[in-house]
Amino acid sequence: LAAIKVPRYVAGHDLSVTASLGISIFPGDGEDAVTLIKKAETAMRNIKDSGPDNFCFFSNTMNQRAREQHSIESGIRLALERNEFVLHYQPKLNLKTGKVVGAEALIRWLKPGQGWLFPSEFIPVAEDSGLIVPLSKWVLREACRQTCAWQAAGLPPIRMSVNISATEFRQRGFLEGIRTVLEETGMNPELLELEITESVLMQNAESTIQILQAIKHMGIRLAIDDFGTGYSSLSYLRRFPIDVLKIDQSFVRDLSTDSNDAALVSAIISLGRSLKLNIIAEGIETQDQLDFLKTNHCEEGQGYFFSRAVEP
Repeated sequence: LAAIKVPRYVAGHDLSVTASLGISIFPGDGEDAVTLIKKAETAMRNIKDSGPDNFCFFSNTMNQRAREQHSIESGIRLALERNEFVLHYQPKLNLKTGKVVGAEALIRWLKPGQGWLFPSEFIPVAEDSGLIVPLSKWVLREACRQTCAWQAAGLPPIRMSVNISATEFRQRGFLEGIRTVLEETGMNPELLELEITESVLMQNAESTIQILQAIKHMGIRLAIDDFGTGYSSLSYLRRFPIDVLKIDQSFVRDLSTDSNDAALVSAIISLGRSLKLNIIAEGIETQDQLDFLKTNHCEEGQGYFFSRAVEP
């Protein structure tokens, strides 16, 4: 690791590189190169979350996790073919009027023999395997289809929010995929809202601006999800064509007991309002939280206090 970190002078630039090392030992972990390399790769994947410039030795518990991950990965592929995924929708309310003004599409997996699986049980595997891309495309299409179905039934139009993963956002054909879904479902783009995390915005800012501007030109709204929990930079609120700030539920949870969280939420609302952004708080669970948000002029909210994510 120390040797790899030594800066190299390349084409007029000093480049520093770090490594993640997965280590397997002969003969205990395997007696041939293919087995040893596979187990070293398993060990390397195990340290992804701990950041770069680190190392890890293989252990049999990792093998078990790898088998479980492979099982989930295979299950996701089959589930997409067999239409086992469904969307539930959590209402978003105007906090002043109490009216439902939107919904967030949240994926669920009705797995035969196991019942309902929640995103935390399979989305990380989908992210690691690249299956998040076809999965996200299905979510967008189904959410748009459902929005159109509600309108066809004579219900008042509401905004549909769909989460966009970092992997999907950086895929070639991402923008074209959105256009295709809008055309094929007949979705009014003004009723679609894409939720993007701060970490996505901070990767390669120049190309991100181009993608966001193209989305805006389609008439789609853009929201920053979990605002304040990632690589927060106030400069991107000025540079990027953002419409909505979502206050993360971790701030809302302790509003009535933590003065720091209360101050942060109040500041985010004031900041958003001064920039003419729509503000929505997620994770509202108590009357006290709702009262604080209404007093501070937060416009919209969602959470168990109003409703869990429900079937269409």
